[in-house]
Amino acid sequence: MKKISLLLTAVLLVTTISYSQTIKKVKITNVLKMADTATSPLVINFWATWCGPCVNELKWFEKTIAEYKDKNVNILLVSLDYGEDYPNGIARFAKSKGYKAPIVWLNETDANMFCAKIDKRWQGTIPVTLMVNNAKGYRAFYDHQLPEGQLKIALDELVK
Repeated sequence: MKKISLLLTAVLLVTTISYSQTIKKVKITNVLKMADTATSPLVINFWATWCGPCVNELKWFEKTIAEYKDKNVNILLVSLDYGEDYPNGIARFAKSKGYKAPIVWLNETDANMFCAKIDKRWQGTIPVTLMVNNAKGYRAFYDHQLPEGQLKIALDELVK
């Protein structure tokens, strides 16, 4: 019995170490607080591992936002994955794609409630992106995939 317990502990430890990122569980109020109190430009992207357009745009997001490092632009990836994928499935996926941006998992089940809190126009589709720059009172909501060229234009507006 001790051997099985030690083996299970070792497997859990290796599994935990192999995921390079800790994924926190948050509520929509936490996300809104992050947006409302951000002291530098912030890009919040809502996505899921099973969403093709989401995964497509995330490769542009990390690369392009890194180009705005001198403008102090930050990014937060908010996973809308299913509960059974939290945290290991999301962490495994992020590691396999090489994502470095912070990821949180939205622990909410009422999309009608949380979508409206982000933007009244959000109908629940993903990917969506919220960009805020509190220093200049800027808030923009994009309810579609942002290809690389459009992302650059949106980021230019965010930091202008």
